Amino acid sequence: MSKLSNILIRPGTIDDVETIHAALLRLGSHIGAHQEITSTAEDLRRYGFGEKPAFSTLIAEVDGEFAGLCLHFPIFSTWMGRPGVYVQDLYVEGRFRGRRIGERLLRRVAAECRKAGGVYLRLSVDTDNETAKDFYERLGIAWSSYEQTQKIVGDAFFAFADAPEGEQ
Repeated sequence: MSKLSNILIRPGTIDDVETIHAALLRLGSHIGAHQEITSTAEDLRRYGFGEKPAFSTLIAEVDGEFAGLCLHFPIFSTWMGRPGVYVQDLYVEGRFRGRRIGERLLRRVAAECRKAGGVYLRLSVDTDNETAKDFYERLGIAWSSYEQTQKIVGDAFFAFADAPEGEQ
C-alpha cells in the first residue's frame, strides 16, 4: 500500500460532491477554522458542476479510496499577460500523508495549466499553518513578500456591492 503506483489522480465529477464537501470540512477542522466553512454540498454542486463551473477539482485515490483533493480555478496576470491557476484548497487525508499525494496533485494542476498556456500557480496559506508553509517552500512555491491577501465578506460585502457607484 506504500507504492506510488497505487495512486490515481482524476478530475472530480458531480458524483464526488459529497466527498469533496466532507474533505473541505475536515480541512477546516484540521486548521482550526471549521466554523468558517458555511458552504454546502449543494453549493459545490451548483457552482462547480453547473452550466458555468467556477472551479475544477482533482481527486486522488489510493486503491480506489479517496485520499485527497485539489480545488482550483483559472486566473490571469495582467502584469505577465498570461493565464495561471489559483489553488483554493489542497487536502490529503491524514493516513495518506507523507506519500507525496499533495505534491502530485499540485504538479498535475500546474501541468494542466501549462498545457493551456499558463505560466504560474498561486495559493494562500493559513498564517498559522507552519507545516503547509514548509511543504510549499520545499516544492519551490515561495512566499510573496510584496503581496498580502485582502478580503471583504458577508454583510460588509453586500453593502459594498449594493452601494451606488461613487458613494463613499
